[in-house]
Amino acid sequence: MDLLDAHLIPAVDGVAFGLLLFVVAAGLSLAFGTAGVLNLSHGTLYAIGAYTGAELSDGTWGGLALGLAAGTAAACLAGAGLSAATAPLARRGHLAQALLTFGLALIGGDLLIQLFGADELPVRVPEALDSSVMLLGHRYPAYRLCFIVMAVLLAAFGTWVLTRTRMGAAVRAAADDPQMLAATGRNPRAVHTGVLAAAGALAGAAGVLGAPIIGPGPGTSENVLMLSLVVVVLGGLRSLWATFFAAVAVGEVQTLGVSLAPDLAPYLLFAAMAAVLVLRSRFAEPAAGHGPEGPGPDPVARLRSHLAGRLRRRPHGTPETAGAAGTPGMSGASRAPQGASGTAGAWEAGRTADRAGAAPRERGRSLPAWIGRLPGGAAWRQAAPLLVLLVVLISLPALLDAYSISLAGSALALGLLAVSVTILTGYAGLPTLGQTAPFAVGAYATANLAEAGWTVGPVQLVLSALAAAVFALVVGPAVIRARGTTVLMITLAIGELTGAVVNQLKSVTGGADGLVGFPATRALWGGQEMLEESRLYTYALVVAVVAVSITLLVLRSPAGKLLTGTRGAEARMRASGHPVGRYLLVAHICAGALAGVGGSLMVTVQQYLAPADVGFEIAAFALLAVVIGGTTSVIGALLGAGLIVATRDWVAGSWPGHGPLLLGVLFVATVYLLPRGLAGLRGGSGGGSGPPSEAPVTGDPSPSAPAPHPAGKVSP
Repeated sequence: MDLLDAHLIPAVDGVAFGLLLFVVAAGLSLAFGTAGVLNLSHGTLYAIGAYTGAELSDGTWGGLALGLAAGTAAACLAGAGLSAATAPLARRGHLAQALLTFGLALIGGDLLIQLFGADELPVRVPEALDSSVMLLGHRYPAYRLCFIVMAVLLAAFGTWVLTRTRMGAAVRAAADDPQMLAATGRNPRAVHTGVLAAAGALAGAAGVLGAPIIGPGPGTSENVLMLSLVVVVLGGLRSLWATFFAAVAVGEVQTLGVSLAPDLAPYLLFAAMAAVLVLRSRFAEPAAGHGPEGPGPDPVARLRSHLAGRLRRRPHGTPETAGAAGTPGMSGASRAPQGASGTAGAWEAGRTADRAGAAPRERGRSLPAWIGRLPGGAAWRQAAPLLVLLVVLISLPALLDAYSISLAGSALALGLLAVSVTILTGYAGLPTLGQTAPFAVGAYATANLAEAGWTVGPVQLVLSALAAAVFALVVGPAVIRARGTTVLMITLAIGELTGAVVNQLKSVTGGADGLVGFPATRALWGGQEMLEESRLYTYALVVAVVAVSITLLVLRSPAGKLLTGTRGAEARMRASGHPVGRYLLVAHICAGALAGVGGSLMVTVQQYLAPADVGFEIAAFALLAVVIGGTTSVIGALLGAGLIVATRDWVAGSWPGHGPLLLGVLFVATVYLLPRGLAGLRGGSGGGSGPPSEAPVTGDPSPSAPAPHPAGKVSP
């Protein structure tokens, strides 16, 4: 009984907090499960309601009702606007949606701060609710009990609407069979807009009602979004009641867990999220071409394609290469002569993936014709962009001031992180939002090595890369099995778990204060400490050139062809007997090592390390840099990283306080204006051979989820 008394209030608080998350997560689940939109701005919709409700609250019932109506309406309109914003991206998959909505979240957060200020707003509730009631001998806030009742009623009402009304039937049909819905005379696009508007309204109402529990302030939207994602993953997308119980569980971990197991509580949520995602990806039926048991080609289609290949002949009598890339039945493996090795099939798969973007690349060449006539002209054409970039980078110290030079060094560090994301996203087909985890391992390894007296640069780089590679080896098996959005969610969970470790392991990371004051790095044995910006930049440039050169050599080698084949023709690779999982694991380890080098370089250039340097925002920036450059362009990733650092630190310096707004605009502009990145403007990858610049990202966090809107569902 004493134990119950000690933990009764935290337990009830956990229910109230969990039900608040349920109202928010119900909208997020509705948007993704029905409309197929991965909305990373959902926390901003909550903040819109919270700020509006707090501004209109005056301690009266009328003020509460007015705030609830205004906050819900404002978030509802924002949700409808989100439907219009994501409509042009319907065929580009969830990766483009995630980047767009994250950019909109940055813009919305900046505008809210400009309107309501950067301080947390006080919220006044009616006097009848601003009191305490007796609960099993303990006094408890009346407002929170009232909120618990309202949330339970909302869950019951939402379940009734979705299962018992014509409106709910239309929503379910829009998710399961939109063609059939259209045949009944209803417009699936209108239902799509209505679903996103309703999801926004739920988030806005939760913001107004939850403001006395989670007050509006800096960081509120990010915290609510992350916890809501955990709820959606744990509860799935099929049942509001499953989401309800998952939200209560998350609320209890956040409140009761802190009092019962304070050392474990920060890790439990995202560890549970990662575990659920991994188990679902393990036991779900693999998608075609994405699992070892994936269904084979349609035998009828294979026979027709084979006969067509026999009938069509080239002028010299050789069979025409029938079947485009990805056509069942005429894969590279099936066209290889009998007895051909599996490697030949892998090379054919890699070449098939390359040919998908080869013609635009050749048509888009804008280099002078005389370059092609030089000895090894093709090699010169490929190397020319890198050589031009190298010349520009070498000349920067003579053109820029000390502050700008330091920013250029930071851009090189972020560029290596972006190149590691390119390897995973563009070549391995594993879109990641958690590559800052090995980046953080490398960064903190270098800082701790410096504090221990290991200040020689090459030693720091090698040991940091090794530590990051080991980390990638440990978490890799949890990542390489999944595909599409599930990969995004798993890597996000890994990144957030790493962030929790960074904040808790103060003896190694310094906690929230970070690390500063460690000895500076020496370029070589016996050298002096590098303190001047120009020397640090030169060191960073040399490291980046070596790392990028090795990366390009590997990507253009037979190993790179194998990796390209796993992304462009995974089913063929598996049918040829190739251990695709092993290839992906090796790619994950190598990308982790490269990210560790980037983290080490960042610490050397900055001479300090804070948790924000390895947080979720940096992961989103790295993914944006890849999209800016083109998902298979190494040089494009470097250029994208430079553009992001320039926007965040240099351009924003002329407009103080609006860095997030400028970055948000950059996110939105990139998604709309550069669908294939900078490499797409010249028709090529610019930095390496591989599949086309962007491939849609598909997949759900739950295998039981209904299929997304058909416009956003693309075959792997």
